[in-house]
Amino acid sequence: MTKGIVTGIVSNLVLIEVQGPVSQNEICSVVHEGLPLMAEVIKVLGNTAYAQVFESTRGIRIGTEVEFTKKMLEVSLGPGMLSKNYDGLQHDLNKMKSVFLKRGEYTEALDYDVKWDWTPIAQPGDKVTGGDWLGEVPENWIKHKIMVPFTMTAEYTIKSVTPAGQYTIDETVAVLVDKASKEHKINMIQTWPVKLSVRAYKDKPRPSRQMETGIRTIDTLNPIVEGGTGFIPGPFGAGKTVLQHSLSKNAEADLIIVAACGERANEVVELFTEFPHLDDPRTGRKLMERTIIICNTSNMPVAAREASVYTAMTIAEYYRTMGLKVLLLADSTSRWAQALREMSNRMEELPGPDAFPMDLPAIISNFYARAGFVYLNNGNTGSITFIGTVSPAGGNLKEPVTESTKKAARCFYALSQARADSKRYPAVDPLDSYSKYLEYEEVQEYLNANVSPNWVEEVLHTKDLLIRGREAYDQIGILGEDSVPLAYHDRYWKSELIDRIILQQDGFDPIDSSTPMARQRYMLELILSICDMDFDFDSFEDVMPYFTKMINLCKQMNYAEYGSVTFKRYESELHTLVAERRISK
Repeated sequence: MTKGIVTGIVSNLVLIEVQGPVSQNEICSVVHEGLPLMAEVIKVLGNTAYAQVFESTRGIRIGTEVEFTKKMLEVSLGPGMLSKNYDGLQHDLNKMKSVFLKRGEYTEALDYDVKWDWTPIAQPGDKVTGGDWLGEVPENWIKHKIMVPFTMTAEYTIKSVTPAGQYTIDETVAVLVDKASKEHKINMIQTWPVKLSVRAYKDKPRPSRQMETGIRTIDTLNPIVEGGTGFIPGPFGAGKTVLQHSLSKNAEADLIIVAACGERANEVVELFTEFPHLDDPRTGRKLMERTIIICNTSNMPVAAREASVYTAMTIAEYYRTMGLKVLLLADSTSRWAQALREMSNRMEELPGPDAFPMDLPAIISNFYARAGFVYLNNGNTGSITFIGTVSPAGGNLKEPVTESTKKAARCFYALSQARADSKRYPAVDPLDSYSKYLEYEEVQEYLNANVSPNWVEEVLHTKDLLIRGREAYDQIGILGEDSVPLAYHDRYWKSELIDRIILQQDGFDPIDSSTPMARQRYMLELILSICDMDFDFDSFEDVMPYFTKMINLCKQMNYAEYGSVTFKRYESELHTLVAERRISK
């Protein structure tokens, strides 16, 4: 085992004079008063290693002994992770005894004394490789697949499989034989370095299937696909966290992983207290049963913030290899980028814009690239859909983290302070936001085949109406209501009809909080048909009251059960109102 001594300390960065071989990203322990404090090597220069300590370095002195483990930062993967609350290093927070986290207190990520109902899938004689399924155990509502460890990339032959029964995670469930006739005993646990992506799949094509979120401003205007990437930038108070909570509850995903990588403590506490009580509309049980929370708050060491996003992504890749649809939410990646900046500054590296590392765009792009839709070795599919939030200082969307993330993510959901102030929630700006997936030919074909034959054209037409409405609003504001043509008022209020009925949504209403695509299609086509009509107004003073009545009727439709008697009654009243001023062509 390689050892070393501390020769310098800069906050949670320690310089170590090593006495043997050391590798990049190797884990070491800084032994402080007999307590090993976990650290990661982030730079090696000659016989000096730079390590970021995942704990407070208070009290550490020059000459403190350091022990190197010859392992990278790893996570333990196996049954029992669902419903857990982990820190960024995958220590189980619920197992910690104190209310306050103690320095150097580490807990096991998995439970070694729990017995699981094992059912074999593979048979003796089968040829397998890393990621192939050997058997399964029930974990909450999913069938947790026990796989050949990802590190075993060669081809192996199954010599024996343990019969169905109850076993702990460290008991042998299969024996594999390699080409050299060497036997390998497999249990339900495997480890994997968090900085390396899991590639235990056959193919990773460009994603093409829409992932329904139930949020109209996303699904209708700027859809995200299964296995896609997106991010939500916005100023403080614009609703980033609430939007992520809504996504986790209503999105079409089998598994939710929430990485609170540097949020304020009160928001994380809200996450811990609310999620166990939220009902899951997909399973009828509690949402927490298919959720894993990785938690680091802003006041914890910056190194832990960086580790948390990689820990969350590695766990997501593990469940993706089981053929599951995983939704990974990170809140907020700005804190992760700030951690990278602090460590870069402490190592006196050449700074980039706003003192962030020069390679920040590459780091973010490499991380986002780990999401995606894959075909597994057995022909099944799995996916990781990744949506992060960015908290730009002062709501400045031109700052480096937002700009770097724009290059990596395909969906951009810009939260507007003005929309939030006017209570237009979700406060996603419909014109600043975009989905590059709408440009993909395979996505267009999927939407036109599964939603509506002309769906993409209707979406683009909707955006055009919103743009024209904003232009008309600006002209009215500059010239005055009575100084612009009547058509400007008509154009503006038609865009308001789209905004208030399609884009705005009540996240606390049991019906309006989540809208299926069939209902989204019906309502959009209804609103567009009205927007394409000509109406007869005597003066601009007639326009607002008329469209206000129309908006109120449409809102009542949004709150009514789709297709119900109440829904149809309001729709009938809407058609009657439309007929009053409609000009027949």
